[in-house]
Amino acid sequence: MSDCLFCKIASGILPADIVYEDDEIFAFKDIQPKAPIHVLVIPKQHTATLSDVDDPALLGLLMLRVQYIADTVLKLDAGYRVVINVRKGGGQVVFHLHVHILGGKVLSF
Repeated sequence: MSDCLFCKIASGILPADIVYEDDEIFAFKDIQPKAPIHVLVIPKQHTATLSDVDDPALLGLLMLRVQYIADTVLKLDAGYRVVINVRKGGGQVVFHLHVHILGGKVLSF
């Protein structure tokens, strides 16, 4: 989508602090972190929200990459939180499916 912020980041049109990239998944540091480590993981294929996903393979791949990035790339051995905000009422601000990885400290609610 030409007007999607995360599509522009994944395609290199806009800069980002890249953490991980492969053919289908892109991960970068959040510019407004809510924890010492706050990374966003997105599919390169545009999908607006979790509710719009109709491909179970996409969700499986996305979550496997979240696990890999948290455990291997970020080395969050003490633990981490995974969050997906869905639609405006769920706190989603950018309407491109994304998973937040938060860590680097003990997280409370």
